[in-house]
Amino acid sequence: MAGLVGPLNENLRSLQEAFGGTRIIARGNEFNIEGEDAGTVARLVEELRLLLEHGQVVDPGVVARTIDILRADERPSEVLTAEILRSARGRSVRPKSSGQKRYVDAIMANIVTFGIGPAGTGKSYLAVALAVQALQAKSVERIIMTRPAVEAGERLGFLPGDLMAKIDPYLRPLYDALYDMLGTEGARRLLDNGTIEVAPLAYMRGRTLNRSFIILDEAQNATPEQLKMFLTRIGFGSKVVVNGDITQVDLPGGRSGLADLDQVLKGIDGISFVRLTSRDVVRHRIVADIVSAYDAFESANNVASKALLRPEPEFR
Repeated sequence: MAGLVGPLNENLRSLQEAFGGTRIIARGNEFNIEGEDAGTVARLVEELRLLLEHGQVVDPGVVARTIDILRADERPSEVLTAEILRSARGRSVRPKSSGQKRYVDAIMANIVTFGIGPAGTGKSYLAVALAVQALQAKSVERIIMTRPAVEAGERLGFLPGDLMAKIDPYLRPLYDALYDMLGTEGARRLLDNGTIEVAPLAYMRGRTLNRSFIILDEAQNATPEQLKMFLTRIGFGSKVVVNGDITQVDLPGGRSGLADLDQVLKGIDGISFVRLTSRDVVRHRIVADIVSAYDAFESANNVASKALLRPEPEFR
């Protein structure tokens, strides 16, 4: 009960704030729930109890995600307890939203999956977790992680060292996820023997990638020609995940190959597009608020631009 209600009943307060007019009174091991949404809140309380039984800590963040999942007509206890992998530190890697669960299911069911959404939605992290899981299950023989070497609006200038030292800053987010899954020594061993390869996108040209789990990160910074080149590298027994955020294009001229790619590839079996939103952001709450604010601002500007471009009516 203590884990369910939270310190100073903060979990119950989160539920009451989400469903205005609802009143929750905890008495012993029972809840008395009043209000128009009493049935929905009772289901949420039951789902939170099931999460506790699975060993999850229930805090206001988990309560908020549980509410979003239930509103999407899914069961939070099934979404949030679907374990993908146990990391080197013993921490369970699971989807934390209905969008993330759809993303994970799509990767497992398809040959090529496109994960498109804002920062903080777990696209890269979950893809690496599934790649490690596939490697451990011997479904693939190696993991290949790549991304375009495009600077995010800054000019870094000359970088000393060999090739890997020069491209390391671009690939660091992939390394971070890898070290978290396998530990520093385990990841380094697999990198050294070539079981895991991390390379810039340009180095994929001319290759045929068989029995590999291939992750292309930051794909919004790949040109249409680069994406076509990459997608035609797929060999037998391979699985591909392409991640990107089309609102953060750093290419000169902004010509991203990821935009409208779903229209080019629609109708092809084995390809899935999963779109994540601010509701799937699992970083600090303020990140989701920032993403939503940018989306609203850009949407308002697009409406205003279309109004300005609308031709004046002709009078005869």
